Amino acid sequence: MQHTILDRVEPIADGVVSLELRGADGPLAPWEPGAHVDLSLPNRLTRQYSLCGDPADRRRYRIAVRHDPLSRGGSEYVHLFLRAGRTVEVSPPRNNFPLLPAPEYLFLAGGIGITPIAPLLRAALAAGAAARLVYAGRSTTSMPFAAELAAELGDRVRIATTDTGGRPDLAALAAELGPEALVYCCGPDAMLTAAEAAFPADRLHLERFRPTTRTFAPDAAFDVRCARSGSSVRVDADESMLDALQHAGHPVPSGCREGVCGSCELVVLAGEPEHRDDIGAAPGRMYPCVSRASSHHLAVDL
Repeated sequence: MQHTILDRVEPIADGVVSLELRGADGPLAPWEPGAHVDLSLPNRLTRQYSLCGDPADRRRYRIAVRHDPLSRGGSEYVHLFLRAGRTVEVSPPRNNFPLLPAPEYLFLAGGIGITPIAPLLRAALAAGAAARLVYAGRSTTSMPFAAELAAELGDRVRIATTDTGGRPDLAALAAELGPEALVYCCGPDAMLTAAEAAFPADRLHLERFRPTTRTFAPDAAFDVRCARSGSSVRVDADESMLDALQHAGHPVPSGCREGVCGSCELVVLAGEPEHRDDIGAAPGRMYPCVSRASSHHLAVDL
C-alpha cells in the first residue's frame, strides 16, 4: 500500500466529490489510463475508484466519488466524514480496462462512468487516433467533468442529458463507426446492456462497477493445493475460495469481493477454474472472491 495525504476534497457535480491524494513518501506508483486503485478508508472499508487525473503527474492521484444512496458505507463515509489532511492508504494501480491500439475510438460514459473514460479519451487523442466521446447523464449539473471536457475538446464531445434529449441512439452510433474502431463504455447497467446489443463483442470493451446477475451450477466443495507452501485447503460448498484461503492463513489481497476489481488475482497451475468474474480472467488466472473450481482439485501459486 502507498501512504497518501488527502490534499483536497471538492464538489464537482451534484452528489459527486473529487479527491486529490498526494504521495506522503514521494512519487506515487505510475499508472495508465483505465486504471483504478483500492482506497482504504479510516472506517476500515476498502473501495475501488478509477483514476481520473493526469498519468504524467506522479505527485498525486485524483479520483471522483458519487454519493450512492444505497451505499454500503464507502461513498457515504467519503461524502460525510472524509476531510482534507487525512492520511489514507492506497493500493498500487491495477488496470483491467487498458487502451488497446486502434485508429478510431468511440467512448461512451454514463454518469460517474466518466472517471476511467476521460483519461482513455485524452490518451487516444494524444496518440493521434480519431476519437470522440458520448457522455450521458440525467442533467449537466449531475455530470462530473462535463463542462471541462466540452471546453477542452469541443465537437469531439457530445453531452446527452436524459432530462431534455433522451438516451443516445447506440445503433446509430454503431452504424457510423469504421471497421477498425474500438468502443469503450463505462456507466450504469442499462447503458452497458444496450452497448452489448449495439456493438460487436470483439470491438467492445466494458468496465462494470457492479457484477452482472448470472446463474451458475450449485456450489460444490473442492480442494486447493498451494504449491509454494505445500499445503492443501478445503473449500466447502458454503464458502468462497478466497475466504477459505484467508482462514487457512494465506494472505490473499481482496477488495470488492464481487469479481470486478481484480485485487485477489491468483495464478492457476493445475485444474479447471469456474470463472464467475466480470473482468474476464486471463488464461491461467482466476479471481477467488467469486470464482470456484470445475474440477475436484486446483493448484495455485501460493
